[in-house]
Amino acid sequence: MKAAVIEAPGKVTVTTVPDPTPGPREVVVEVAACGLCGTDLHILQGEFAPTLPVVPGHEFAGEVVGLGSEVTELAVGDRVAVDPSLYCNECRYCRVGRNNLCDRWQAIGVTVAGGAAEYAVAPVANCVRLPDHVDVQDAALIEPLSCAVRGYDVLNSRLGSHVLIYGSGTMGLMMLELAKRTGAASIDVVDVNPERLATAGKLGCSRTALSAEELGQPGGWDVVVDATGNAAAIQDGLERVAKAGTFLQFGVSDYATTATVSPYRIYNQEITITGSMAVLHSYERAAELFAAGVLDPRVFISHRLPLARYPQALEQFAAGQGRKIVVLP
Repeated sequence: MKAAVIEAPGKVTVTTVPDPTPGPREVVVEVAACGLCGTDLHILQGEFAPTLPVVPGHEFAGEVVGLGSEVTELAVGDRVAVDPSLYCNECRYCRVGRNNLCDRWQAIGVTVAGGAAEYAVAPVANCVRLPDHVDVQDAALIEPLSCAVRGYDVLNSRLGSHVLIYGSGTMGLMMLELAKRTGAASIDVVDVNPERLATAGKLGCSRTALSAEELGQPGGWDVVVDATGNAAAIQDGLERVAKAGTFLQFGVSDYATTATVSPYRIYNQEITITGSMAVLHSYERAAELFAAGVLDPRVFISHRLPLARYPQALEQFAAGQGRKIVVLP
C-alpha cells in the first residue's frame, strides 16, 4: 500500500509499505481522510516519536475492511473514526484515570504507524462508529475536537467568563466554538495571520485583533488560552490573565520553548496555569458533538489533497496557509 513515511528528521516521502495485518482485537481501516496537525511537524523535526521511520497521521477516519479473530463489535463496511491514544492501563497514571499521562504512552500516527496511508490498523476499542449522516472524510476532525473537549475539561469554565484565545488555526477555532457553548460572556481572538483571523470573526467571536494590546481589556481576561505553542504568544498571554483567572497551555511548543512567570503574581492574584495533553475520556463526546453539528467542516477544512502530495501538504501547513488540511488516500 501507499503511505507517507517520516524517515528521518526533516525527511518525508510517499512510498510503498507492507499492507497491515490486524491482531486479534484490532481492525484494518481503509482510510478516507487524514488530517495534518502541529504534532506532525514536531515528529518531522525529530520530536515526540521515539523512533523513526514512522507513518504519521493520528487524525483519521475510514471504513473497516478487515477484522481480527476476536473482534465482534464491528463489521466489515462500518464507517469509523479512530481515537489514536494507546495506553498501558497498568502504570500509576492509568490506574488513577489519567491515561493521557501514561508512563508508556503511545499513539497511532506518533509512535506506531498511522493514518497517512491507504490502510491503518487500530484496536477495536479505539474505533467509534459514525452515524449515517456524517461524511467519513469530514470525520478526521473528530480527533482534534476531542483534544479541545479535553481542554475544556481542564478549564472547568465558569459561566460568564471573558475568554482570550491566541491563534485562529484549527485548534484555536475549535476552542472558540466550544467557548461559545460553555457560557462565555465574551470571546476575543488574536492572531498575526489576518486571513485566519477573519475566519474567527465569521464564526462569531466578540473581537479579533493582531495583538492583545489592541483590544484594551483593563484587568485582563478570566480565561486565556494559547493555541499556538509560540513563545511570544505564550509570554504575552501569561501577562493578560485577570486576578483569579486561568491560563491554559493548549498549543504544542518545541521542547526548547520557555516563558517567564512571576511567582509572586501567581500567589498574590491566585492565578492558575495549567496544561491539556491530548485526549482523555473525550473522544466519544467529541464524536457526538461533531455528529450534532458543533463544527461546520466547510469552514474548518480548507484543503483536501491527495496522499501523494503529503510532503507538500506539510510544507503548506508549516507555512500557515489555510486551516485544516486533510489528505485523501
